[in-house]
Amino acid sequence: MFKKKEQQRANFEEVDTIIGSGSEFQGTIVVQGTLRVDGRVSGDIHVQGDLIVGEKGQVNANIKARHVTIAGELRGDLELEGTLELTSSGQLFGDIAVANLIVGEGASFQGNCKMQATGSKGQKKRQLRPGEEKTNEA
Repeated sequence: MFKKKEQQRANFEEVDTIIGSGSEFQGTIVVQGTLRVDGRVSGDIHVQGDLIVGEKGQVNANIKARHVTIAGELRGDLELEGTLELTSSGQLFGDIAVANLIVGEGASFQGNCKMQATGSKGQKKRQLRPGEEKTNEA
């Protein structure tokens, strides 16, 4: 009768790949599940699951992912299917395209934001042009 709402944030409990605080990585990272970065990463990140940038994490990369949570520093552009969460300690320098945005008090964001509205069944809603009115079409 009631459908369970799909998770809208990064899942901290199911981390598949960790780049630790003493680690540094340069290049392209491709991860099927969830990636947590507590060290330094430069390059591109493609995550089919979620990306978590810990408080000590420093990322300089363009990112494609489902959900992203930033508690550290991220420099680069983000293209997300779901939610971007900037915690109170998070810093983001770059342009974002997201469905949902959560910004904690004290977070820093410098860049452009494009909100990608989605309708039921994951279909994108058609955006109205200036002067155009909304109609109830089937």
